[in-house]
Formats: sequence, C-alpha cells, structure tokens
Amino acid sequence: MKLFAVLFEDERQDAAAIRKEYLGRHFTFLEENAASIKTAGPLNREDDTFAGGLWLVEAECSDDVDRLVKKDPFWSAGLRKSVQILAWNRVFADGRRL
Repeated sequence: MKLFAVLFEDERQDAAAIRKEYLGRHFTFLEENAASIKTAGPLNREDDTFAGGLWLVEAECSDDVDRLVKKDPFWSAGLRKSVQILAWNRVFADGRRL
C-alpha cells in the first residue's frame, strides 16, 4: 500500500451552503472509509474562509484514490473545484527521520 496526499480546492460560490447541507453525509463517508482515509481536514485562507481540504489516503494506486474521491458527497454536490492526487513518502515524523 502507498500513501497519497489528496489536495482539494473548493468552489467559492455556494461553498458555505453546500458545506452546511452535506457536512453530515461527508463525515459519515469519512467514517465509513476510515480504513483508507487516514486523516482529513479543511484548508483555510488567512481570513478563515474555506479554501479546500486535505486527505492522507492509503491505497494501492492513484486510481483507487480517485474512485474514493468521487464517492464523497462533497464531490457529487459540486463543492470541489479541483483535486490533486499525489504519492507521498513519509520521511520525517515526531522529530526524527524515518
């Protein structure tokens, strides 16, 4: 299994309304996919408006991650403007080299 960083950029128009309506379903989705989605959270601009999100996902390949992304209720609701799926190698954690 590989680790992937998934970077989302959100649409600015209607973002607050979409988040409000779909947040519960989004959290349920994350919980149901916790075996793959190791951590997830929003990204904010300096003025505290939402900019997007970040996930760390464990999967065999980027196609598996892409399929997972497209099952997220935020994706189908149109919140996500773009997504980048990048392989990630963890080389430093908790103050030490791995």
